[in-house]
This record gives sequence, C-alpha cells and structure tokens, in this order.
Amino acid sequence: MPVLEQLRDYLLARRSTTLPFLADPGPTEDELSHILTIATRVPDHGKLTPWRLITYAGAARGRAGDLVAEVFAAQNPEASEEEVDIERKRFLPAPLTVGVLSCARPHPKIPEFEQLLSAGNVAFNLCHGAAAFGYGVHWVTRWFAYDDKAAALLGAREKERFVGFVHIGTPTAKLEDRDRPALSEVVTAFQG
Repeated sequence: MPVLEQLRDYLLARRSTTLPFLADPGPTEDELSHILTIATRVPDHGKLTPWRLITYAGAARGRAGDLVAEVFAAQNPEASEEEVDIERKRFLPAPLTVGVLSCARPHPKIPEFEQLLSAGNVAFNLCHGAAAFGYGVHWVTRWFAYDDKAAALLGAREKERFVGFVHIGTPTAKLEDRDRPALSEVVTAFQG
C-alpha cells in the first residue's frame, strides 16, 4: 500500500475546533451522508452495530438546548438565569451536532466494553469524516450525556448512553495547538 501523505499529515496535525469557533455553513445533505458513512466504518466485532446516531440541526438545536436547560434548572433551583442560559445554548452556534450513542448489550462472545469502544470509534471517525470535508469539529460529553432524564429527552432509548456529542461547522478561527505528551512518557515496550 502506498504512503497516504495527505492523510498522514492530517492525522499529525488533527485538533479540535471548540464550539465557540464553529459557525454556518454546516455540511450539505450529501456531505452529511458521506460523513455519516465514514463515521460508521469502524471495528464492530460480531457485526452488532452497538451504536446509534442522532442529528440535531436547524431549529432542533434550540429545542435540544431548551430541554437541557429545563432539566438543569429543575435540578439546580439556585442557578442564575445566566447559568440556565449557558445550558440553553449548548447546541449552538455549531450548525450541526451529532449525538453518538452506545447501544451495547450482553453477548456471549463480545464484551460490552468492546461494544462501547466501537461507539467511541464512531464518534472519532465522525470527527475525521467532517474534517475530510473541511469542517471543524468538537467532540464533548457534558453533564447531560450522563443524566438519564436529559439523555432520554435528547433521544436516548432505554439501556443506551451517549458517548458524546460531535459539533460540526465551519471554523471561524485557527486555534493554537495544545501541548501533546512526549512518546517517552506514554509508550512502554513490553519486555516479557
């Protein structure tokens, strides 16, 4: 197989574009179809498809934010209106957010942990797919990924859990890269 120089260079420079720096336009319908296809080309032992995707676009972003804010306000009665408003804007300004859910279930040969990893791969491939079309991405979880009531309002079914929300849009700024760990600090050669 030949060296894929563009892919190599992209992977060496990959970084998130945080949510405040994502704006319109977002992916077209055709681009989104390709991005989602890329997202779902992941290891999936046993062909279980232990994940599912939910898109939040257009006015649905505001409705999702309203639901998150409602749960937050009910659970935090002392919260200021400003704090509630921050929660209300969690799906803005990115023109598209994709929720990635793990649908892991008991299986005699494939541990639930492996199925969860497959869902995590979907989220990361979603980032790569969006970047392939020139979009910036930000993969986050936030509290509502772990809150059963909020997750259900955002579309999670029974026994599903969000592995994250991937915000996609046009980058409005080129962000500085963060420090990365030295390989000597994170790689160990097994010596037997």
